[in-house]
Amino acid sequence: MAETRYVDPIRYPSYASQPTRDVRAWLLLLVTVVVPGGVQLLFGHRRWAKISLSITVISWALAILAGVTVLINRTFLFTIGTNPFILTFLTIWVPVIAISWAVCLFDSLRRIRLVTISQRARKRFVAAFCALLLIVVGPLAWGTSMLNSQRGLMSDLFASGKALKPVDGRYNILLLGSDAGKGRTGIRPDSLSLASIDAKTGKTVIIGLPRNMENVPFTEDSPLHKKYPQGYNCGSECLLNAVFQQGEQHKDEFDDPEQAGEQATMDAVSAITGLEVQYYAMINLKGFEHLIDSLGGITLVSGKRVPISSKVDPKTGQHGPVKGWIEPGKQKLDGFHALWFARSREFSSDYERMIRQRCVQTAMGKQLDPATVLTRYQAIAKATPGAVATNIPSSQVDSFVDLALKVKSQKIESLDLTPPRVTPSNPDFDVARQLVADRIEEASKSSKEDKDAFSASGSDLSAAAGVDAGLDPNPGSGPQLLAQSAGDNSADNGDEADAKAICYVP
Repeated sequence: MAETRYVDPIRYPSYASQPTRDVRAWLLLLVTVVVPGGVQLLFGHRRWAKISLSITVISWALAILAGVTVLINRTFLFTIGTNPFILTFLTIWVPVIAISWAVCLFDSLRRIRLVTISQRARKRFVAAFCALLLIVVGPLAWGTSMLNSQRGLMSDLFASGKALKPVDGRYNILLLGSDAGKGRTGIRPDSLSLASIDAKTGKTVIIGLPRNMENVPFTEDSPLHKKYPQGYNCGSECLLNAVFQQGEQHKDEFDDPEQAGEQATMDAVSAITGLEVQYYAMINLKGFEHLIDSLGGITLVSGKRVPISSKVDPKTGQHGPVKGWIEPGKQKLDGFHALWFARSREFSSDYERMIRQRCVQTAMGKQLDPATVLTRYQAIAKATPGAVATNIPSSQVDSFVDLALKVKSQKIESLDLTPPRVTPSNPDFDVARQLVADRIEEASKSSKEDKDAFSASGSDLSAAAGVDAGLDPNPGSGPQLLAQSAGDNSADNGDEADAKAICYVP
């Protein structure tokens, strides 16, 4: 009598029926997709199985640990995306996962042996294998590229050093626009504004400062205070936007000579507003052009024709003939035209330019939605370091991203230190500081009301993300510039109407 023995259909498919062999092929493929290294362990290839399974187990453990941590503290999610050390680790680890997974898939295919699969099932199996290979390797390769770009962005853009604590519960960040080229020689900021952000609620006030403000003071601990104890009062050429060069000329007296111009300007703005400025962010206007293009352009509504001017004739000091116009109405502006819209000063006042610059900032904030960032991330990451410089440390970026979400859930107030409140040629800085203090106090009081209003209207966070300096995010009221406080006095309403007549973001 012949002896009957059980034959393992996994290791020895030739002894199994055709339907069993087809099921075997699909089963081994599924195991490899879910647990890379599992098939290799099953076939006794222990050395490679240990490596692959270790990579799989470590990856799942890290993912679960990160997920639990994010549920407890959502800021950790931003830490993952901004910390250079974590990004460097992930940039190395993700390709390791991809290589291990791909090797396991091909090794499993070798062990499955296509000749054991029926002709009818073979085509479907090969198609599924190719699709899975693309699904597994493609996103991991794309993710590696994104992580590497993000790592480079964090390293190139943000500074090293310790994070600073808020002062009187607020972060105050100076926003500068500069038209200097490489080497930053001869920088005179073309636009200056101060973002004062409540560290708990995110309630923000944007304070616009005229670049032609005269006699500006310096904080007592500033090196320039010793040189100009009565303020920067050396004549009509000694304007706020010239303070940067004063810092450069006395850079050896500053703690960080490489950022003397920025620090000098921060000292002046601190003294003007009465707020301690902790950080700055400076955008190079030529780099800004590339940044706008990387976003795919911006959309805004212009209330007036804005000229694209020729160069100034050095003999007469006058612009040449106008080369073109940005017409009134809703416009989709590329980098070149957005830059001219923000900078053009012919046939307009500095006040109008400040409003236009704020509209461009707002449009950029609205354009930077998650979909745009994901689809254009490589171009944005490439353009940003050339366009933006800041002393915000990389160690604080995660908390600032978390704070940014709070900012976007609030109405952003703005205050311009311009006539009739403040006269740039003869400013009363006591009045300016009182205006700033009053606006911040009003903004703090209205913070809870804003949150309640946003919740009641059902505004989602992504809609609020379009809110930036000066636009009312309430879709029921239409876009309008919040040039003044939340109060309802006639002067404020008049300023809002004047500002909207210049531009707004739809």
